[in-house]
Amino acid sequence: MLAKLLAVGACMALSTPAAGEGNAAAFPKGDALLGAALASKDCVACHARRFDGNADRIYLRDDRKVRTPAQLAAQVSYCNTELGTGYFPDEEEHVAAFLNQKYYHFK
Repeated sequence: MLAKLLAVGACMALSTPAAGEGNAAAFPKGDALLGAALASKDCVACHARRFDGNADRIYLRDDRKVRTPAQLAAQVSYCNTELGTGYFPDEEEHVAAFLNQKYYHFK
């Protein structure tokens, strides 16, 4: 069990940028790794239902609504309210940091 936890931790460390890398400036208090866990738990199924099973399409479409870090933060907050996930503001920032790192690349 310990070996499995260490292996998972090592993979996670390799998949996230080190401090100062990536696009942390847009969401400096956000932890993209925590945000990824929250997004996979609460966001993916809703987005997949809306986009014929492909949850990523919401972020990759040409007519996406989110164009700034402030809009991303507002959209995460809106989804939190709509889904009733009960995220605290710091958790919303984690989700925004993850989405920014993976899809938006705001600085």
